Amino acid sequence: MNNMYSGRNALILLPILYPIIGFGFSLNKESKDNQKKPNVIILFSDQHNKDVMGFEGHPDVLTPNLDKLAKQSVVFDRAYCTTGICAPSRSSLMTGLFSRTMGLLSNGEKPGIINEVVSLASCFQQNNYKTYAFGKRHTIGAVDKGWDVQQSHLCDETPGNSYTEWVEKNGYGKEFAKDWAAEFGKGSPCSSYANEKLPIGDLGTRISTLPENMTMEAFTTQLTIQMINDQAKSKTPFFCWATFYRPHQPYTPLKKYMDLYDVSKWGEGTIKGSSIRKPASLYEPKENIPPMMQSIRNGDNKVWNVNKAYTDEQIWRNYIGAYYALVTEIDHCVGEILKALDEAGISEETIVIYTSDHGDFVGNHGMVEKSAAGQNVYEDILNIPLIIRYPGNKQKGKRTAELVSLVDIYPTLVDLLGLKMPKLKYPLQGQSFAGTLTKGKPMNREYFVSESWSQATVITKDYKLGIMIDPTDYQRKFDFRSFGNQFFIRKSDSLEIKNQISNAAYKPKIEKLRGFYQDFTSKIPDIGKQQVISKQVKK
Repeated sequence: MNNMYSGRNALILLPILYPIIGFGFSLNKESKDNQKKPNVIILFSDQHNKDVMGFEGHPDVLTPNLDKLAKQSVVFDRAYCTTGICAPSRSSLMTGLFSRTMGLLSNGEKPGIINEVVSLASCFQQNNYKTYAFGKRHTIGAVDKGWDVQQSHLCDETPGNSYTEWVEKNGYGKEFAKDWAAEFGKGSPCSSYANEKLPIGDLGTRISTLPENMTMEAFTTQLTIQMINDQAKSKTPFFCWATFYRPHQPYTPLKKYMDLYDVSKWGEGTIKGSSIRKPASLYEPKENIPPMMQSIRNGDNKVWNVNKAYTDEQIWRNYIGAYYALVTEIDHCVGEILKALDEAGISEETIVIYTSDHGDFVGNHGMVEKSAAGQNVYEDILNIPLIIRYPGNKQKGKRTAELVSLVDIYPTLVDLLGLKMPKLKYPLQGQSFAGTLTKGKPMNREYFVSESWSQATVITKDYKLGIMIDPTDYQRKFDFRSFGNQFFIRKSDSLEIKNQISNAAYKPKIEKLRGFYQDFTSKIPDIGKQQVISKQVKK
């Protein structure tokens, strides 16, 4: 990739030296008190369906770098997001708090509590780490504090220095505007094309004409590699959140990656040298799925013109192939970053985490994107990739079925690195899985809850209960209680197409999971949620 640091687009990273503090595992022969703590880099994609990786046995997708990383790491098969949408999920990662406590259950809330939290970046900063964030963060208030250096894809997160402005200054504003318009019908905010009407794409899909070194993924990759090179010889450890915008829509991959997938017809899968395989639940009956998803299937959302795709399956194949292509581009970028760590000689002193905020349907249940406001139950959306490479870890190559979440990463890193905890008004609600990561110890978490305004889902080893809840007047339009609840048996119904909520044989199991939800709500306060509701009532 070409270097983006020249002329007026230069980003100068000035190394700042901090006192060296001790940590819990040895990397060199210095005394324990003088050892440099490990670096931490979180490679974070947006909307990555966990099953869409080669090492997961996917019939199509090519991810050689993630496959290699998985062999060097511990892979968490049962990692979940606290809410199946961007901002709440990312905020749980950065605060160690559940969505209900923060009052972030969709992308639009601004409760007061988010100005009273201590972010993960702030925690690292207070422990004398240099902190970096490259790419979309989608967090606000104190959740987004603690960065020494940050540069975002989004205009409002880095005014005057965002990806949008960078790509335009480099002469590719029109090409990016066409990509952005595939979903939004115009260029991105703060660009010269922000108010120019441009054609959308079927299912938000089209081929990008950007050069490979000018994509949003390249932006994050180049910034991260430059940081690695600058920090390689520093005595100050770094914490970096390197976020990729994709495979989130608009689904606009480069032709180079799209050409890896034959989308001309349905076949047996790319791995077998055939065209892409049809999703098994593409034609699931509409009445099976929640109302908002039914509405999208009917074509009521003009961007997600799913009804058109059912009359022309080529539209489905184009979208699914584009999603795979974007995952492969991210895989390439992950490989470039890991290679940079190797070449800088700091791989053995850097913890690497690969994860995502939530998933994408990728055609399952006859759906595109995530339909986040209308459901919060399906494995496609809630189950996320989580791969952690820890230097010197004897558990590498292991897989675990322990129930974990993004909310657990904050306490886990504090535990692993022996960080001094900052003063917190709201205690961390996640649970450290450091013992599972380093020694294979069980967490013994009996259940996990993910919830949005419309639906709370209780997840256990073998079962899943999706409870439609009262969204309050704040989100009344997403009240789907009349549809009823959903209960799935994981082992016999991996596609989640057989709702057993009315099966009397499972009534004891259903009641047990209801009890778990009551236990969760009694232990995890909804302070922020009530702030949002109260503010709405006052209006």
